[in-house]
Amino acid sequence: MSDMIEAPGSDAADGGETSRMNMIQAINSAMDIMMTRDPDVIVMGEDVGYFGGVFRATAGLQAKHGKTRVFDTPITECGIIGVAVGMGAYGLRPVPEIQFADYIYPALDQLVSEAARLRYRSAGEFTSPITVRSPFGGGIFGGQTHSQSPEGLFTHMSGIKTVIPSTPYDAKGLLIAAIEDNDPTLFFEPKRIYNGPFDGYWDRPSQNWSKHPAGEVPTGYYKIELGKAKIVRAGEALTILAYGTMVHVCAAVIAETGIDAEIVDLRTLVPLDIETIEASVKKTGRCMIVHEATRTSGFGAELSALVQERCFYHLEAPIERVTGFDTPYPHSLEWAYFPGPVRITEALKKIMKDA
Repeated sequence: MSDMIEAPGSDAADGGETSRMNMIQAINSAMDIMMTRDPDVIVMGEDVGYFGGVFRATAGLQAKHGKTRVFDTPITECGIIGVAVGMGAYGLRPVPEIQFADYIYPALDQLVSEAARLRYRSAGEFTSPITVRSPFGGGIFGGQTHSQSPEGLFTHMSGIKTVIPSTPYDAKGLLIAAIEDNDPTLFFEPKRIYNGPFDGYWDRPSQNWSKHPAGEVPTGYYKIELGKAKIVRAGEALTILAYGTMVHVCAAVIAETGIDAEIVDLRTLVPLDIETIEASVKKTGRCMIVHEATRTSGFGAELSALVQERCFYHLEAPIERVTGFDTPYPHSLEWAYFPGPVRITEALKKIMKDA
């Protein structure tokens, strides 16, 4: 693979061996390895200790690393992040969990006014090396309070990095890189693909990561550089920009339609790998953007503006966006809201009409 993979450190359990992991296990492995390597790494959040988290992403960490390094917090997102910012300023590397991204809003002031600005306003004297993990997105019938995709809010805030993996392999490598980074990072985990890739067809049998190449994950230490997109599928007809769950939905649609599309998995929204995006769009001449978040002011709007600014004379058709709607995430109409195969196929027909 083209990603930067470093040799496991001396404290890695089993050298360069690999194991089949789902995304939850890969995330757990990343935290375990970083806590073993660095005594300053702390895991905190609601039910992350003895219970191991609502999705079991922190299972076993408290038993291994102790109650002072993996501990439960009160149900106060503002307090969780506020304490994490203070820990970071004193030299620790906290990894707080917000149980669902829908509940991150009480923490906005601490994230935006404190974490994101600490390095700037202290002239580099203090940093805020915190990595905020949070499951996000729909596809699990979570309704309006367990399905939102708020990543666009944080890409707007200077000083915060935003990371979204789409595979277990990427999740582990990106999380390790985020924990080692000296800037605050939002690490959004697409919960619909925790256990396996999703093709967008809710009425088909679920898949799991055991048969997917990206489910083969090194058991030791490695990292993936933040700010580097990945070309999931090379193609000539158009460029599809996606991240998280939508990478797999787009890949399934392309496989069914037979269109020779190039799929770019952004992996990190900030910093954004604009060079890879620009090169791809200039090659294909067409661009489609797919994300689950609401359309207005969603990150797709920024992507569209960047592509328009940098690739205008190469575009052979208007840029298409397939997104969620500007409404709360509906429970009863989950699959009408979700940018699934039907809506993506319609957009493909539109953008390829004159090809």
